[in-house]
Amino acid sequence: MEQNREKSYRMGQLALGLVLMLLIISAAVVITLNFRPLYYWEMDRMDLDQVSGLSQEQIRRNYDVLIDYNNFWGPNTLEFPDLPMSEGGRIHFEEVKRVFLFFEYMVPVTLVLAVAGVAWFRRRRQFRYLKYAALLTVLVPLAAGLAIAVNWDQAFVLFHEVVFRNDLWIFNASTDPVITILPDTFFLHCAVMILVLVVLGSALCGAIYGRKSRGMAEKAENQSKSVD
Repeated sequence: MEQNREKSYRMGQLALGLVLMLLIISAAVVITLNFRPLYYWEMDRMDLDQVSGLSQEQIRRNYDVLIDYNNFWGPNTLEFPDLPMSEGGRIHFEEVKRVFLFFEYMVPVTLVLAVAGVAWFRRRRQFRYLKYAALLTVLVPLAAGLAIAVNWDQAFVLFHEVVFRNDLWIFNASTDPVITILPDTFFLHCAVMILVLVVLGSALCGAIYGRKSRGMAEKAENQSKSVD
C-alpha cells in the first residue's frame, strides 16, 4: 500500500514537473513576443529604415500592429497601415497567430494546474517536482541551442517547415515588403531570448529545490539530535 502511494506521488510530481516545464516555455515565448524594446533596438542597429525605405516611425507603427495582432486581445484581421500584403502573406500571418495563441492560452492553463499541484504537494512536504521541472526544462534550450549554434539558417528553415507545412513563409519583398523590416537576425535574437528565459526558469526551479532539500535535511538532523 505504501509503495503504491509512493509510486503515485512520484508520477504526480513528474506530471507537475512537465506542467512547470510547459509553463516556463510558454511564458518565455509570450514575454519575448511582447518585449518590443528588443525590436526597437534591432531597428536602430540594423538601419532598417534604409533597408525598407520606411521611416523609423512607420516601421515601429507597422511592427506594433503586427504584435498586437498576434495577441489574443488583438484584432481578428491584420492590416498594416503602411505596407501592402499578399493573400499568401495574410494566410501565413494567420498561421503565425495560431501558434502564438497556443502559447498564450497555455500560460493561464498551466499556471492554474501548477498552483494547484504545488499547493497539494507542499502540504505533503514533497518538492521533487522542482527537480523534475529543472531537468526537463533545461533539455529544451540545450537541444535548441545546439541546433542554433551548429547552423542557425538550417534550424530556422527546419522550424518553419515543421510548424507550417507550406512555403508561404518564404516572402517576396515586392508583394510582402514587411519582410524588409523583419530580418533573420531579429528572429535569432528572439530565439536566444527565449532560451535565456527558459534557462533562468530551470535554474530557479533547481535553486528552490536545493533550498527546500537542504531545509528538510537540516530539520531531520535537528530532530534526530533532539531524540538522542
